[in-house]
Amino acid sequence: MKQDLENLSPFELSLYLEKRMNRKEEDKEWLNAGRGNPNWTAPIPRKAYFLLGEFAADETVIEEKASLGTMIKEEDGRPERFESFLKDHDSDGARLLEAIWNRGTHLLGLPKEEWLNEMLDHIIGDNYPHPERILAACEQPVKQYLHHELFSSQTEPFDIFAVEGGTAGIVYTFKSLVNNHLLEPGDTIALMIPTFAPYMEIPELPEYGFQVEYIRSELTDIDGHSSYQFPPEELDRLRNKAIKAVFVVNPSNPTANAIYGDSINQLQAIVSEDNPELMILSDDVYGTFLDAFTSLFSALPYNTACIYSYSKYFGATGWRVGTIALAQDNIFDQRLKNLPEDTKQALDERYATLTSDPRSITFIDRMVADSRSVALNHAAGLSAPQQAMMALFSLYALLDEQDQYKQDVIKVCRKRGQLLYDSLGLTVPAEELSTAYYCEIDFEWWLTKRYGKEFKEYVQLNWTMTEIVTQLAEEERLMLLKSEAFGSSKWTVRVSLANLDTKAYKEVGNRIVSLMDRIHQKFQSGGY
Repeated sequence: MKQDLENLSPFELSLYLEKRMNRKEEDKEWLNAGRGNPNWTAPIPRKAYFLLGEFAADETVIEEKASLGTMIKEEDGRPERFESFLKDHDSDGARLLEAIWNRGTHLLGLPKEEWLNEMLDHIIGDNYPHPERILAACEQPVKQYLHHELFSSQTEPFDIFAVEGGTAGIVYTFKSLVNNHLLEPGDTIALMIPTFAPYMEIPELPEYGFQVEYIRSELTDIDGHSSYQFPPEELDRLRNKAIKAVFVVNPSNPTANAIYGDSINQLQAIVSEDNPELMILSDDVYGTFLDAFTSLFSALPYNTACIYSYSKYFGATGWRVGTIALAQDNIFDQRLKNLPEDTKQALDERYATLTSDPRSITFIDRMVADSRSVALNHAAGLSAPQQAMMALFSLYALLDEQDQYKQDVIKVCRKRGQLLYDSLGLTVPAEELSTAYYCEIDFEWWLTKRYGKEFKEYVQLNWTMTEIVTQLAEEERLMLLKSEAFGSSKWTVRVSLANLDTKAYKEVGNRIVSLMDRIHQKFQSGGY
């Protein structure tokens, strides 16, 4: 059993222990701090969504037969009916829709009357998504949101592909890179670690078989506060032209730190001086948890594909909504042009059913087609109701002039982190770079700091992190996630600061201390 537990992935171990602990009757509350699913939602854009859905349904009713509706069509008097409908509904959702209607015209990308007609059709969901890449009524709100939250105002013109969350984004990107021979089995890629555990597993799948270089961050002191950053000598390994692509979660998971300015400048120099064809895949899902964030897409737009999910920020993991962003002038399209002629001809055959000029299909549109195995391209695209929700999430953030929602989310995460760190006797990481969405505890360092080197060495000799995590679950009813599978040290654990009530995080720290104090006391008395 012990060996079986050691071999489980951190997620499978968590599920096993949670199931096992839930069978026991205990007075102490079960605290699962291993899950990354946030315990907050954004109610206002959801209220707007369901209210807009109610108006859309009203617009489909056929008077003589209420059980049968018609499809949304342009009709006289709809704007007036919409305005009257909103006046009759005094709620946060109605006020958001009023703000969109009256103040948000510059964000919609369409005349507001046309935008309303299209959004009603999308929210009803009675048509296939078209255009397949992203719906016209949703494209500009999402682009404006990405500009506002992640990218600088100087970012190059870019296109987006609406996808089923960040996981779909990374799967579609990897598949199309291989399908289009921009990456071949056996090619060398780099992973900047620690990173989300499944992202470490994907490149090793048989259909990819990449050779993987690991670019490892380390704990760095920044103005007296800790932050996980990439040493210059580690980043310099990307100067090797044999490395075709690099994947990074920025800000990171589980260490929860954004790449700071010196490293971004170094990456720009690496691409400019030594590896100009490097393809960068950046997952920016946690970028919205910082007051100020520099995306690699802003710093290196030509080389970077940016993947973003709305799931964590808006408490929307069940919605499965996200985007892939590519600059309109990008290395992926350039590398397609540079492929050998025989490879181009094979790709012409692959995409021949889509157009008489397959070579004109950009990489982002190839991702759309590949997402449905090309043959079903006509039925590709994220569902229209999902895209409508994504557009309303975007418009909500854009019209929140005081950034109230953003500041509330950041405040909650930082408060939870402060409670946890205080209970463990630790100093909070550098706030300007830490999302406080996760916390990674290095037991090797913490045990030395709290109990001394001799006890730390004793624990490492007689325990494993799996055993400590299991003991915490069994004795303290606390679930943490091992971080080794994320590329961290085998003596680290991830604590999610997103999924428990704020007051629970002091208790999380206290329970860790309680277990280790007991082990330490027995160590001192020779009982272990």
